[in-house]
Amino acid sequence: MKADFEITDRFIEPGDAGDLLYSPPPGKYSYRRTRRYEFDFNGAEVKLKNFVADTLVDQISQTMLCGVDSAFDGSQFTLDYGMKPGALDLEKEAIVSYYRGLENPGFELNSLKIRQRIYLFPDKNGKKADPQAFVRDICNAAVHNWTIV
Repeated sequence: MKADFEITDRFIEPGDAGDLLYSPPPGKYSYRRTRRYEFDFNGAEVKLKNFVADTLVDQISQTMLCGVDSAFDGSQFTLDYGMKPGALDLEKEAIVSYYRGLENPGFELNSLKIRQRIYLFPDKNGKKADPQAFVRDICNAAVHNWTIV
């Protein structure tokens, strides 16, 4: 089975998207960043959900969303990116190592993908940003794969 979890920060306001680029964009765009965890597993989904909530979410400052729905409405596009298979992903290795150390987690972890998601919001004048500028400055083709939605 598959399960997706998106973790958002409660107290971090949208940032200036120009901070993500090497040169300023032609408009004043804002962005929000989240982290997505895509699990392939067997067993009790409630146990996986508890595992994610207990180990990957700060209950005070973060919110966990389950499923594939977007965390924020009104974005011009989202940029999802993560490590290519075979690239060193220390966060993934730490999560899998912690999972393996559990005596009876209640589910079998088959695979895990961790993705960063950037929601880019249009400027107040309706000017649209070029998604390729963000891909060029954020993603590294040698280690990342990405999707623009």
